[in-house]
Amino acid sequence: MKYIVVGLGSFGASLAEKLTEQGNEVIGIDTNMNKVDNYKERITHTICMDATDEFTVSGLPLKDTDMVVVAIGEDKGANVMTTALFKNLQVKRLISRAIDDLHEKVLHAIGVDEIVHPEEESAERWAKKLCLKGVVDSFELSDDYSIIEVNVPAKFDGKTIKEINIRETYNLLVLTTIANTEIKSIVGKTRNITKVKGVASPNNILNKDDILVVYGANTDIKKFLKDD
Repeated sequence: MKYIVVGLGSFGASLAEKLTEQGNEVIGIDTNMNKVDNYKERITHTICMDATDEFTVSGLPLKDTDMVVVAIGEDKGANVMTTALFKNLQVKRLISRAIDDLHEKVLHAIGVDEIVHPEEESAERWAKKLCLKGVVDSFELSDDYSIIEVNVPAKFDGKTIKEINIRETYNLLVLTTIANTEIKSIVGKTRNITKVKGVASPNNILNKDDILVVYGANTDIKKFLKDD
């Protein structure tokens, strides 16, 4: 896949590096030439430019880009302007970093697809979420092993954990499942609540709206997600 990461601070640079390491084509952008030079060997492409300038940004290969991540953190004004510019240029998927609650509300108003909170979420988690289809969240135990939360594939709907044969087929262990339930308030508004079902049993029945919590080697996890 092809990504543009705007802002090569600690979070943006780490995310761009990890996306590159996973075989993606990444364009890293920053206004600081020192940062651009520092990461040119670790990110597919690095460019020194002002991402708030419409003429310059419009020259980027936006039609061929699958996702744009605005990781600017120090300057909220530049973050909002850059996010709005990419939104107006109708990129395929737009993710932006929020610094506080008000900033997040502004980004929601602009219409970003997802919002990043680097203070709470690591670049490793986001790299997995962006690269692997169906991943809700992840926790990296080591370079080789992870625990991930993944949406239950539709083909597993109504089947038990024993029936899907995930241990034998993919060498993965289901730790638990999380139920997603939609409830309606007395004023008619709906919201989703999640409930962990406890230690997984072979007879637990899966629902397509549930989340599987799976442990295993990263290579086996990728194979499982690819087969979905």
